[in-house]
Amino acid sequence: MATEATDARAVLRGGLPDRYLTPEDLVTMFSLPSVETVYQWRRKRTGPPAFRVGKHLRFDPAAVHAWVAQQATLTDAA
Repeated sequence: MATEATDARAVLRGGLPDRYLTPEDLVTMFSLPSVETVYQWRRKRTGPPAFRVGKHLRFDPAAVHAWVAQQATLTDAA
């Protein structure tokens, strides 16, 4: 479990883990209150892009990194 959290945090530093991220990884990365926040982002289409693998939601680390960069750009422009 500690390795997964370390891999998830590496995305914020620019490194990419060698696996797809879970909603729980995003909760850890962004210090979100719960996994429900990630699902709300998906319903509202405001969070990073995701895809389903069967019934499981997964995030491409590169897409999450790009989304973080985009959010930083939007914040700087405001």
